[in-house]
Amino acid sequence: MSETLYQKRRRPAEIFLSAVIYGAASVAVTLLLGIIGYVFARGVPVLSWSFLTSVTSTLRQTAGIAGNLVNTLYMVVLTLLFAAPAGVGAAIYLNEYARPGKLVRLIEFTTETLSGIPSVIYGLFGMVFFGETLHLGYSLLGGALTLSLMVLPLMIRNTQEALRAVPESYRNGALGMGATKWHMIRTILLPSARPGIVTGLILSVGRILGESAALLFTAGSGRLLPRLGNGPANDLRELGGKALESGGTLTIELYLQMQNGKYDIAFGVGCVLIALVMLINLLMKIAPGKYKRSSLYGRKRYGMKWKTAKSR
Repeated sequence: MSETLYQKRRRPAEIFLSAVIYGAASVAVTLLLGIIGYVFARGVPVLSWSFLTSVTSTLRQTAGIAGNLVNTLYMVVLTLLFAAPAGVGAAIYLNEYARPGKLVRLIEFTTETLSGIPSVIYGLFGMVFFGETLHLGYSLLGGALTLSLMVLPLMIRNTQEALRAVPESYRNGALGMGATKWHMIRTILLPSARPGIVTGLILSVGRILGESAALLFTAGSGRLLPRLGNGPANDLRELGGKALESGGTLTIELYLQMQNGKYDIAFGVGCVLIALVMLINLLMKIAPGKYKRSSLYGRKRYGMKWKTAKSR
């Protein structure tokens, strides 16, 4: 036959499907570039050092997002402090300790249901339970507790998939050499699954940055900066007390500026949000590869320890 596998003539149906696929990809890329280009074209003229380091004030006639940047960072850190230990711990229990049965199926069904609930429902629940029942009111702490419930299913599912991707031979080898189950999880399983766990954390940060509906009902819209510079003890007290204060994140500020008709400032906030999202996507590309190399080194190092202990 004169035609090989690579020289075979393509059929019209294959050409049509290829054109559809490439066309759909081109439309998606064009829409993304169009949205980013339009937002940056409207928002970049507003960006300045004073815009990033000052606070919006009607009396001083200033417009800035410094307070919102601090609130966003505070919200991310506080939410991860609540959600990360619970999410990773629940995934370890479901994957390594729990026996398959009704309880495991119930927990997995619950997490899948939680991931599908609209964010505004979380906001209503957080306002009633954390705000009114626990008397937290509009505060960063109430918003962080609400967001921790939102990102918990994402963390659990990503950590579970990362743990399942670890070869079973790692577990059997460590247990066969006399390691306890917790020692095996701590020194072999978690370092091997670290790339997937880090990816889940980064995705959770992305969702925290982009959330607004739930925070409108729980965190409020405060823009005040913490008063620092009065000594380490006072600074820690000020930062700790800020958790009980109202604080608006960047998404809340964008919504409020759009409501007030200040579209240029809203587009400026949008530029900062897009830059943060792009930074998170870059970290998603870099972090897994970095941790994969460190995990490989860790497995080799722990393997040498086990071989030395066995020979003794």
